[in-house]
Amino acid sequence: MNLAQTLARVARARPESPAVLEGERLLHDYRALAARASRLAAALRARGLQSGDHVLLFMRNHPAYLEILYGAWWAGLAVVPVNAKLHLREAQWIAEHAQVRAAFVTADVGAGLQPAGPCFDVDTAGYAALLQAAPLAEPEPREPEDTAWLFYTSGTTGRPKGVQLTHRNLLTMALGYFADVDAIDAHDAIVYAAPMSHGAGIYALPHVVAGARHVVPASGGFDAAELFGLARSVGRLTMFAAPTIVKRLVDHAEAQGLDGTGFKTIVYGGAPMYLEDIRRALRVMGPRFVQIYGQGESPMVITALDRRHIVDEAHPRHLQRLASVGVAQTPVQVRVADAAGRPLPLGEVGEVLVRGDTVMKGYWRNDEATAAALRDGWLFTGDMGSLDEDGFLTLKDRSKDMIISGGSNIYPREVEEVLLQAEGVAEVSVIGAPDAEWGEVVVAFVVPRPGAVLAADALDALCLAQIARFKRPKRYLIVDSLPKNHYGKVLKTALRQQLKDNA
Repeated sequence: MNLAQTLARVARARPESPAVLEGERLLHDYRALAARASRLAAALRARGLQSGDHVLLFMRNHPAYLEILYGAWWAGLAVVPVNAKLHLREAQWIAEHAQVRAAFVTADVGAGLQPAGPCFDVDTAGYAALLQAAPLAEPEPREPEDTAWLFYTSGTTGRPKGVQLTHRNLLTMALGYFADVDAIDAHDAIVYAAPMSHGAGIYALPHVVAGARHVVPASGGFDAAELFGLARSVGRLTMFAAPTIVKRLVDHAEAQGLDGTGFKTIVYGGAPMYLEDIRRALRVMGPRFVQIYGQGESPMVITALDRRHIVDEAHPRHLQRLASVGVAQTPVQVRVADAAGRPLPLGEVGEVLVRGDTVMKGYWRNDEATAAALRDGWLFTGDMGSLDEDGFLTLKDRSKDMIISGGSNIYPREVEEVLLQAEGVAEVSVIGAPDAEWGEVVVAFVVPRPGAVLAADALDALCLAQIARFKRPKRYLIVDSLPKNHYGKVLKTALRQQLKDNA
């Protein structure tokens, strides 16, 4: 089982179907995309890479992204896509921890990366030379449990964890898309306005299976006016978006007097969607929305709230369902359990557990974290929720202190460890505060050492120098002390209440 076989199959069956567009401009049909992937595969093998080796992608969204993904798989390699918003220092740590043998970058984010192997800037002649290799005729054989995608997600220790996603995991996800999210055909187009290193790029897989079009915006990211223009010119657009992006699309549509014409499906997930925001989105753009809930450890697949349930206003529990994250997707089982993993009665709040063929095989080089997350065949998600009698899951809170801002995961300890390096800082506690645009924003409570004077600008500069911009606090509150329990643990619930009281 090799995911690259899906591309080879479409290239044989529909070679002239359009595959990759940059904006409105067609770059490659499926014959050409498969040829480029097979040539990249041959070039990588010629440079000594062997089946199972890791290849890192530290790139903005780029028309070459897909051919690199599939080229690496064609060669029997595993990909390590890295969020382009990360600091170079953070990407370098991932490159070293993942033991990558080669890397592909765009200079705007990856200049200076030093992997243990060749590093190719995809906009240079060096990359173009790889595409001159004689093609590797067929994808290298791989086993279903071989790692295909090593997805780095922040850990509670402040260091990312490498989630090992297998060929089976991702093919199951791709096929499950057709069952639970949306039908796709060759006339459809997925547009990559969100990072291809994450959910948007993972959703490339079902669209390759269907032989659909893949559109990389000329801007390389999210621009509402550009997306509405592509909806008109390219048409039948599908996109994956965090609630923040959905809100900005709706804001633009409302301001310009537009509806959702040209958009086929907008899949939202990655963070909670406020009930009033999705109701407004439906009013402005129509029944084009599907919600999914997943984690890096079960990519895009835990539950789904399909458009039928989203628009079923006649149902007596419509609003409750709209505020939920839907029902278990076809490839998995979902339960709400106590700390020992025992299922709880309907309506009771507990930890969300999931098992099935989309659940990771474990964390790379982290047996302790793997043992904590995978128990008795179940993935312990760390999210808290409850199930109703119809199987709809409503998330209540997170058992971890993770902050989700604009669809990106931020762990407080990582920020706290940076701020504790600042001269004059005695203690720090970081929490998430509700925000209408971002879902949550990062707020840092900072206690100065006796006699020290702290400046928010200096703290911000320190964060910018060491972690990604999106992780830095939006507010710095200088306080005399932090609330603690009898064991000396900071009471973050008290800090959240303090923010609420002072709002």
